[in-house]
Amino acid sequence: MSQTGSNKDVSEENLPSEQATARDGAVVSADDPFADPGLPPHQHRVQDIDERAAKRSERTVALFFVLSMLATVGFIASYVAFSIDKIVYVWPLGHVSALNLSLGLTLGVALFFIGAGAIHWARTLMTDVEVSDDRHPIAATPEVKAKVMSDFREGVDESGFGRRKLIRNTMFGALALVPLSGVVLLRDLGPLPEDKLRHTLWSKGKLLVNQNTNQPLRPEDIPVGSLTFAKPEGLEDDDHDFQKEIAKAALMIVRIQPEDIKDKRELDWSHEGIVAYSKICTHVGCPVSLYEQQTHHVLCPCHQSTFDLADGARVIFGPAGHALPQLRIGVNKDGYLEALGDFEEPVGPSFWERG
Repeated sequence: MSQTGSNKDVSEENLPSEQATARDGAVVSADDPFADPGLPPHQHRVQDIDERAAKRSERTVALFFVLSMLATVGFIASYVAFSIDKIVYVWPLGHVSALNLSLGLTLGVALFFIGAGAIHWARTLMTDVEVSDDRHPIAATPEVKAKVMSDFREGVDESGFGRRKLIRNTMFGALALVPLSGVVLLRDLGPLPEDKLRHTLWSKGKLLVNQNTNQPLRPEDIPVGSLTFAKPEGLEDDDHDFQKEIAKAALMIVRIQPEDIKDKRELDWSHEGIVAYSKICTHVGCPVSLYEQQTHHVLCPCHQSTFDLADGARVIFGPAGHALPQLRIGVNKDGYLEALGDFEEPVGPSFWERG
């Protein structure tokens, strides 16, 4: 062992003092270990010397980008075509969601072919000449900046980006279509509300039904100072959409002495002092349920928004932004309380489309 080490030391000492051997066998200067050891001669690719081969590579890259565009179109088509509840059997995955499987495959293919096209473009058509450059201070001199810009322009020219329009245009197409996948996924934020937030189940002729007894209400069922909760006729507790519909149509009914009602429209929309207001707080949609008989104030228990039912249910305290909507009511020929239409404004919290 010692003899081998000694021979190695002797062999290195035999080199000239200003030279040393690099790991790859190249001889570099001992004074500057970072000196360029030299690069092997450049080997031209077939695309560099045969324009027909270059055209074939160009068409291949363009094909990859076109396949990416088709996969993105397939992503959007899959999103539209498959229901979220559709289950299919795929070996060896077993039973999977057809929507999730198709979205994953098409988006993966779209991204893969963009990458494959870029790699094939770089390996066959862009320049592969290795260039070494000296290290320089971080703050570049004007000469270095000019050289960088010159190298950049030269790289653009050698890449064929401006000359090979087929590659450029298909790449732009693929890159432009892929973000559409994310735009389509915005649909999963929920169904579009359309005008559903502006309407409830109340309509002209709908009876006011006591929510506790499920019996239609008569005026004599509501004494002065009482608070009664009502729902539209035909809405049953075991209905599939009960919670969704009652969240908009829930009604609270109180009887106030007509002379105590300050708002003229409220008096006109009432029946013998019986007023009907939405039970849904206009702050964040909590159910308003605490009634103070002497002041005719109702309180939302969530954030203490307070409304004056004797003055158009306007807000007198708390974070609610506007008054509770009033439902116009009357009495039908059988003596039952009925709605004379729907609320004239959306119930519950404000939303961005609300005028």
